[in-house]
Amino acid sequence: MRRFPDAAGIASLLIFLLIALPIFAVLVEVAVPSVEVWRSIGKTLLPEMIKNTLLLLAGVGAATFLLGVSLAWLTFAYRFPGSRVFEVLLILPLAVPTYVLGYVYMATFDYAGPVHTAVRELFGFTLPEIRSGWGAMAVMSLVLYPYVYVMARAGFAQISATSIEVSRVLGYSKFETLVKAALPLSRPAVAAGMALVMMEVLTDFATVRFFNFPTLSEGIIRIWYGRMNLKAAMELAGLLLLFALVLVWLEHRLRGRARYYQRGRAEGIEKERLSGIRGAAASVFCTAVITLAFVLPVVQLLRWSVEETSAPSASFRMYMGLLLNSLTLSTAAAAACALFALVLAGVLQSAGSRRLRSVGRLSTMGYSVPGAVIGVGTLGVLSSFDRSVNALLESYLGITVGLITTGTIVGLIYAYTVKFITVAYNSVDSSLERITPNIIGAARTLGASRFRILKDVQLPIIAPGVAAGAILVFVDVMKELPITLILRPFGYDTLSVWVWQMAAESMWGGAALPALTIVLVGMIPVTYLMRKGGVLR
Repeated sequence: MRRFPDAAGIASLLIFLLIALPIFAVLVEVAVPSVEVWRSIGKTLLPEMIKNTLLLLAGVGAATFLLGVSLAWLTFAYRFPGSRVFEVLLILPLAVPTYVLGYVYMATFDYAGPVHTAVRELFGFTLPEIRSGWGAMAVMSLVLYPYVYVMARAGFAQISATSIEVSRVLGYSKFETLVKAALPLSRPAVAAGMALVMMEVLTDFATVRFFNFPTLSEGIIRIWYGRMNLKAAMELAGLLLLFALVLVWLEHRLRGRARYYQRGRAEGIEKERLSGIRGAAASVFCTAVITLAFVLPVVQLLRWSVEETSAPSASFRMYMGLLLNSLTLSTAAAAACALFALVLAGVLQSAGSRRLRSVGRLSTMGYSVPGAVIGVGTLGVLSSFDRSVNALLESYLGITVGLITTGTIVGLIYAYTVKFITVAYNSVDSSLERITPNIIGAARTLGASRFRILKDVQLPIIAPGVAAGAILVFVDVMKELPITLILRPFGYDTLSVWVWQMAAESMWGGAALPALTIVLVGMIPVTYLMRKGGVLR
């Protein structure tokens, strides 16, 4: 006799359908392409966007790999002046969104900026133009290298002391140990960090717009805002989605099917002491990276913010409204993601059906999809829903109600949930795994339902994990730009949208305080990483 899903199973299936709909809508558009659309963009935008996207992936990928791995090994295997401090401070750039660092660098190093002007006046020559592909690659690499840095250090820490001893017996230098032993054994961790970098590169559209380096993500926004052609935007989003899926596949291939079992940890590795010129060079290198990626933008934003708010003005009142809008959206999205994550994680932990567990895990696929893809996919789903409802009302009641979900806060929160539910789910799921099965078994023996077990047994224990996941979603939504720009209600600006608009008009001071606020909020997860010794030690 076939067993039908219970309420929790049905809820998890509904959550999966809601999250999959925008992605499925984009895939449908790709499966049924419009010849006119592709003929139009194929002659003008498409070749350049594909070329630039590939160049950006290759350039940022290579730079973040070299920078992240070298800094991780430098602070892990060597001791030099300030090394214990640098190993923590090197995470700081994670708090700065790429578009914020991009706009600060545009204001500082553009042709009309203070650096270019000073060099021309003092030395009589002109620096290379920063509005270029290399400028976009440099800025994005400075922001994104911590993904590789943190994951590489975590991978190095898991290498067995025996492997290090073998390399030492073979006479390997520290660099040879990195290349021939540490890096191959840390391949899964480094691959995971690189995958995160590549996803961020595909998602970004504001930084490449600032640096006049159009990519597929930037093209989606340009087509939607420039032509208001949803079909063309969705079909281009489908191409970007294929890029993302290829990257996910490559990440799994890089990890390989091999298993990396280790006995013990590399905590006993003897750090080589760098002194003299070598120690000074290591300290200067770390200081330069932190200064360029974090200190410079924060100091510049502080200076602009002080100038902008030195006297009460309409701009400060505008800022308070932007802050309220961002807080409202972030809080609502965090609550929605936490609730759905609780349902999914609770079902998966107790589900006996492999098919149901697979459905639940697929519900967390949105995080690997670029924001512009989710934005136009959600827009397509919402507009179809509104048209269907209006058609039904007109057929049966002779009335139309216009837009119901399109261009509303509800639609925005829906898209945020599709994108960021993975963040909340991972936190809740890891907390649930710490609960001993004996407790759940005793509750079932006493006749408790699945909902009762979740409410009275699991929820009190996993509350810190739920809160942590909600906070991470809150921070992500505060920084998020493409989804907000595509789906926000008319005239409903947020901190991130305002930074984008002001920077696009070269109004550096007007964007400073909102940008600084985003950076300060971004410090929340960074501070957590700094305090979590297991990640760095």
